[in-house]
Amino acid sequence: MNTVEPAPVIEGVWTDAGALNFVRITKSKDFYNEDPNEVIEDAEVVIKNLATGVNIPFRFSNQANRYFPFFNFGGTIGDTYQLSVKWNGNEYVSKGTLLEPPVLDSITYEYKDERLFREAGYYLTLYGKIPFNENNFYRVRIIKNDTLMNNRNDYLLFDDTFGTSILDNGFELSGFPFKANDRVRLELYRLNKDAYDYVNQLVSLLFNDGGLFSPPPQNPQSNIIMVYGRQEALGYFMVSPVLSETVTIEPD
Repeated sequence: MNTVEPAPVIEGVWTDAGALNFVRITKSKDFYNEDPNEVIEDAEVVIKNLATGVNIPFRFSNQANRYFPFFNFGGTIGDTYQLSVKWNGNEYVSKGTLLEPPVLDSITYEYKDERLFREAGYYLTLYGKIPFNENNFYRVRIIKNDTLMNNRNDYLLFDDTFGTSILDNGFELSGFPFKANDRVRLELYRLNKDAYDYVNQLVSLLFNDGGLFSPPPQNPQSNIIMVYGRQEALGYFMVSPVLSETVTIEPD
């Protein structure tokens, strides 16, 4: 594989919960490079509310190695937001609409014994409703005992391919057994399609073993556009509402 000049990799998250919003910018690496990611600290980062014209500047945090909005800003449901990143003579933009969230009524859990293809443990089930006829692209993030479950098997994505009753009937997190006294926080996001497609392609890439029958590895399709400059950016910008609930597994 050819060696190319490092490109900026932008990961932007903008929700209606100010504490979750950030932009992280690093440099890409060669395929076999195992060095730590090089963080870009001197970019100019702004998110603009296209409905109101208000610009929200970001500042870089040395402790977190990412950019955070001033005053812990969060987004407004129904508004469209544009991310702008200026760095090294380049400018990149991306935008998304902060859609209305689905309904999350309750979360239950039940202990299940070990069976073929299923570990013993407590399994969570989500109940709620998806009242939308379009733009049904969702991600569930699981934080167990303050640690984000972020391995390739932990990306939980779903859409309305099989209808919108998935929460009405109870959506069991079948691949995620928990233990007694585990503290589990679930975050439910409703994504724009381009952000959903990016994460979906990322998961496919993570499961690419490079074998004889695997397709050549390639970066997921970014939704970030270069306005001017000489170098395209990688990464994605996600605009989404977020529903968050925390459950502590109490043994019977």
